[in-house]
Amino acid sequence: MPDIVTFTMNPALDVSTSAEAVVPTDKVRCTAVQHDPGGGGINVARVVQTLGGHALAVYPAGGPAGLMLERLLARAGVPSRHVPISGFTRESFTIDERRSGLQYRFVLPGPEICAAERQACLEELARAAEGARIIVLSGSLPPGVSPDFVQDVADLSKRLGCRFVLDTSGEALRHIKSGAYLLKPSIRELREWTGQELRSEAEQVEAARQLIDRGISEVMVVSQGAEGALLITANGHEKLSPIEVPIKSAVGAGDSMVAAICFGLVQGLDLRHAVRLGMAAGAATLMTPGTGLCRREDVERLYAERIAQETIEPLKSIGSN
Repeated sequence: MPDIVTFTMNPALDVSTSAEAVVPTDKVRCTAVQHDPGGGGINVARVVQTLGGHALAVYPAGGPAGLMLERLLARAGVPSRHVPISGFTRESFTIDERRSGLQYRFVLPGPEICAAERQACLEELARAAEGARIIVLSGSLPPGVSPDFVQDVADLSKRLGCRFVLDTSGEALRHIKSGAYLLKPSIRELREWTGQELRSEAEQVEAARQLIDRGISEVMVVSQGAEGALLITANGHEKLSPIEVPIKSAVGAGDSMVAAICFGLVQGLDLRHAVRLGMAAGAATLMTPGTGLCRREDVERLYAERIAQETIEPLKSIGSN
């Protein structure tokens, strides 16, 4: 029985390669290609398995890319259940430019998913998550899926007695009204959600606290990119400094963070240590090239170093800023 069930409504076959330079018009000669199963929730499940946890990935799949996605997950030993759809699973393409060190990411929108297929996805999720502790909905929603769908998943999680973790963006994020245990917006997503500039940390904390006070979630982890992250609850907040690592690729770093937080919680870590484990997993993924995700040994090392460096102080209240 999985502790964590992930739900990916817009999975992808991730294709990555490198080239000396990306230029217009001319042919861009690439190196050997790497294929990985991708999409927010699928990445979360992969990282949970890497860390030694038990996760199951639920997702819709169709066409050649969908079939390859199934095979890649099976080869990686990640338990999964897919819902057949008439459309073709999307592909995402990442190319690392060796000359500049820049990375180019091309992300397709995904297939149209009809009402019957959406309902089949929810029904498969309900069967898969019976007895689970956490349901994670991560990634974008494909065409044809209303932003209100995230609330349907939150309500289902509540009926099943599971904590609901949401990591999405845009309209989907703005349509969650209640029932989330943890939300992980970026600072950009929080600004778009609230319609405010949120220049200071105090303003960012206050904006997140207002959403918590409205009953949307119990916890918010606001990722700030190179500046670290904010952990905010109804009782206080904490600024977490970034973990400095050599960056090879940002693909999947946020998904890895969510995965490790959920893994830490089901392993019995308190929230604040689980978030630190998440920071370590995100940093470890930054160290891997292309669409590769974190390695367990890197996560454990970075987490141990972070814990050794700090004493965890009581959460601050907003008034202490």
